[in-house]
Amino acid sequence: MCNCDRSPRVPFAVRMRKAGIRGLTNWAIGTFLVAGFALTAHLSGQTSAAQAPDSGAATAITTHSNGQPDPAAGNGHAQDAYIIGDDDVLSINVWNEKDLTGSVPVRSDGKISLPLVGEVQAAGRTPVQLGEDLTVALRGFITDPQVTVIVQTINSRKFNILGQVTKPGSYVLTADTTMVDAIALAGGFRDFAKKKGVYILRMNPNGGEARIRFNYQSFIKGKNTSQNIKIKPNDTIVVP
Repeated sequence: MCNCDRSPRVPFAVRMRKAGIRGLTNWAIGTFLVAGFALTAHLSGQTSAAQAPDSGAATAITTHSNGQPDPAAGNGHAQDAYIIGDDDVLSINVWNEKDLTGSVPVRSDGKISLPLVGEVQAAGRTPVQLGEDLTVALRGFITDPQVTVIVQTINSRKFNILGQVTKPGSYVLTADTTMVDAIALAGGFRDFAKKKGVYILRMNPNGGEARIRFNYQSFIKGKNTSQNIKIKPNDTIVVP
């Protein structure tokens, strides 16, 4: 007697529909998981980018015990090239040494005073060079000194403008200040200023004084534009 399975056979078309549903379900689950992993990776990347520091913001000059600038400090070209002068104020930081860290004025003799090292010549040096000098001086007292020098306040590069201008006085000199810029900084001419007779008094390297004339009336008419020269530190502009 046959014991064959008497359960009803499922039609082929029905079996195919069920298989298709299972396949579609598996595909949907897989797609959902992949999308979830991608979203997680994207959010993780955004978090890392937000936490990363801005490497281009630093302008300090740092030197280590080998006397070489630290490239990680993001040296600024303006700081590299600037020549420290009398009356400038410097920010000096010696890593992990609070007593050697702070604002230090450059005296009228061009020197600064620091604990341990005493007096150090600052005027005539760039921040990088001064940092190297301090590094060398501190080696006898500190293991692997790390020095940062920043020009905090520029007081040494100035010019004077006197006479018939709105605001005569002393002004901080930038690299590209010209005669016209200087007059504008001083508020322009007064009513009775002799615009044809403006001149600069400039000290010569040999100690003498030069008088450089500037005919403003001629300049604004487009003549002799080469008269609009750059101002140098300690120049005195006179507007009669």
